[in-house]
Amino acid sequence: MESNQRYYFRRAAEERMAAQRAMTDNARQWHAKLAQQFAARAAEAEGLSAA
Repeated sequence: MESNQRYYFRRAAEERMAAQRAMTDNARQWHAKLAQQFAARAAEAEGLSAA
């Protein structure tokens, strides 16, 4: 089973790629925002797993 940290890192990467492929500025911004949120969750999960 995939850890939360790996899941969030993977989703952040997927959203960054989706932002690059997006056709409209709104879609680009939305995917970039999601990528930032998933990256923040991954960093938080990393901190929890290190504790």
